[in-house]
Amino acid sequence: MEEIQAKLQELVEELFGVQVAVQVAVAPEESGADYATNIAMQLAGRLKVEGIFKEDGTPYTPRDVAMKIVEAFSDLPFDIQIAGPGFLNFISQDEYFKQKLTDISGDFEKNISLDDYKNQTVVCEFSDPNPFKVLHVGHLYTSMMGDSISRLVEFAGGKVIRANFGGDVGLHVAKTLWAMQKQGISARDISAKDLDGNGFVSSAEIAKRVEVIAKNYVEGTKAYEDDEQAKAEITELNKAIYAINADNLHDTPLADLYWTGRELSYRYFEDFYQRLGVKFDKYYPESSVASRGVSEVRAHIPDVYEESNGAIVFVGERYGLHTRVFINNEGLPTYETKDVGLLFTKNDDYHFDKSIVITGNDIIDYMKVVLKSVSLYAPELVEKTLHITHGNVRLPGNEKMSSRKGNFIKAVDVLDAVLALVPDEKVALAAIKYAFLKYKIGGNIEFDVQESVSTTGNSGVYLLYSAVRAKKILVGNFEVPGEAEKLEWRLAPAEKNLIRKLAEYKNVLAEAVAEFAPHKIANYLYETAQEFSRFYENVKVNGSEFEKERREIVKAYLLTMEHGLNLLGIEVPEEM
Repeated sequence: MEEIQAKLQELVEELFGVQVAVQVAVAPEESGADYATNIAMQLAGRLKVEGIFKEDGTPYTPRDVAMKIVEAFSDLPFDIQIAGPGFLNFISQDEYFKQKLTDISGDFEKNISLDDYKNQTVVCEFSDPNPFKVLHVGHLYTSMMGDSISRLVEFAGGKVIRANFGGDVGLHVAKTLWAMQKQGISARDISAKDLDGNGFVSSAEIAKRVEVIAKNYVEGTKAYEDDEQAKAEITELNKAIYAINADNLHDTPLADLYWTGRELSYRYFEDFYQRLGVKFDKYYPESSVASRGVSEVRAHIPDVYEESNGAIVFVGERYGLHTRVFINNEGLPTYETKDVGLLFTKNDDYHFDKSIVITGNDIIDYMKVVLKSVSLYAPELVEKTLHITHGNVRLPGNEKMSSRKGNFIKAVDVLDAVLALVPDEKVALAAIKYAFLKYKIGGNIEFDVQESVSTTGNSGVYLLYSAVRAKKILVGNFEVPGEAEKLEWRLAPAEKNLIRKLAEYKNVLAEAVAEFAPHKIANYLYETAQEFSRFYENVKVNGSEFEKERREIVKAYLLTMEHGLNLLGIEVPEEM
C-alpha cells in the first residue's frame, strides 16, 4: 500500500499539478483486487474547484482522471483496473509476492531489524514488589509487560537494564513486624534457610512463610488504623527499623526478624521471576536510595521544597498539581523522596539515555508531583524519564484488589488456575502472557482463565498450536521435481494473502517499538495465524508440485511467529 500510495502522489502532482493526500486501502474480497483507492473521484472535484480542465475545456470526470493515472502508472508490479465510476483497483503480480517472500525468508533478522535505540542505554523499571508482602496479580501483569517492553527496546538495538524497586523500609514493614512480635513469631519461624543454615528451604515453603508475613501486614494495618496506642508503637518501631537498616544492626531480636524477613522476601521474588522467565539486572531496595533522595531534597530548600509543620513538602498547587510530603515530621523520607533518590541513583549507575518506569495508574498524580519537583533542578533527568501506567487486572466479578485489606488475587493463584486446565507450565505461562499483552496498556483488564487457554480463539495457546503446525510441515525433506515436470508457480489467493500479511511485520515492529506497545505485536500475530489457517486449509504443501516454494512460505511464517512470540516472552515448543 505504501508503495502504491507514494507512486500515486507523485503521479497526481506530475499529471495535474496539485498535491493531495492519497489513501490506499485493502480491496474488498469480492473485487478480486488486492488494493483500491478512490483518489480519482476525490481529484475530479478538486480539479473543477481549482479551475483545472481538460484540453477541450470540459471538466475531468473521475473516469477521465483514472484513465490518465492508469496510462502513466508504471515501475511497480501491479495490474490496474478501473471499476465503477472511477475506483482504481490494484492487482499484485505474482513476481511481486515472490520477491517479497525472498526478502522475508532470505535474511529474516536483517530485513526486520530496527536501530531506534542503537548505542543507547535504557533502564526499564517494573514489577516493584515490596518485601514483607505477597505478590499479587498486578505484579504478574507488570512483570510480563515490563519484560516485553524491554525486549522491544533490545530488538531496536538498545542496551536494557531491567530494574526492580521495592520498599524494604517504611510503615508497611513496621506494621508487619509489630504484628509478628505480638504473635510471638521469631526469625527462625520465617527463615529461608534450611535447618543447618547451608541451603534454602523449598520454593513452596518459602512462599508459605511469606504468606504468614503478609497476614501480619493486614493485622498490623488494621491496628494502626483503629488503635491509637498501636499506631504510636508502630511509629516508633518504624524509626527503629530505619536505624537497623541504616547502621546494619544485627544484635537484637527485632533486627534479626527484619533481616530474616527481608532475605525471605527476596528469595521469594527470585523464585517467582525464575518461574516466569523474567530476569532482573538490578534490585534497588528503598533503603539503598533514601539517603540520596534526602540529600537532593534538603539541597533544594527553599527554592523547590519548603518546611511545613515540621515536615518538608513540595507545594504542587503552584504547578496545577497537589502538595505532597517528602520528609515527614519524624525526619524520615517518604516514598516521594525515595523515588527522587532512585532517579538520581539509576543515572549515577548507568548514565541512561532513557528511563522507563512502569506502574499502576493509581500513582499517575503522585509521579507527576515527584517528576515536577525534580524538573526544577535536574530537568535533563525528567526529560529522559517516561512513566507508563496500567490498570488493574481482575477476574470476572472481582472487586478492586487491596493488599492492605488482604482481598487481592495472588499471582500464584492465577498461574495455578491456568495450570489446572493446561498442565504444561510453559504453555500456561504463554496463555497468561498473551492474555495480558494483547490489550493496550493503560486500561483495566478482565482476565478470563477459560478464554486464555482456548485452542480456537484469540489466545496464546491458539498461536502456539499454529506455530507448532508450521514446524511439523517443515519436518523432513522435499523432492525437487525434474525440469520437464516443473510448472510455473502461479500463486493462489491464500498464498498471496499470507505473504502480504508477513510483509507487514516490519511496519508493525516499528510501531510497537515507537509506542512501547506489545499489543500491536500480539494482535498482528493473531491475524497472521488466522491467515495461515486459511492457507493451510486451501493449499497443499508437502507432496505438491510447488512443495519447495510453499515450504518457503511456511518457513517465513514460522520465523515471524517465533520472533513475535519471543518479543512477548513466549517460547514455541516442539510439540503441543
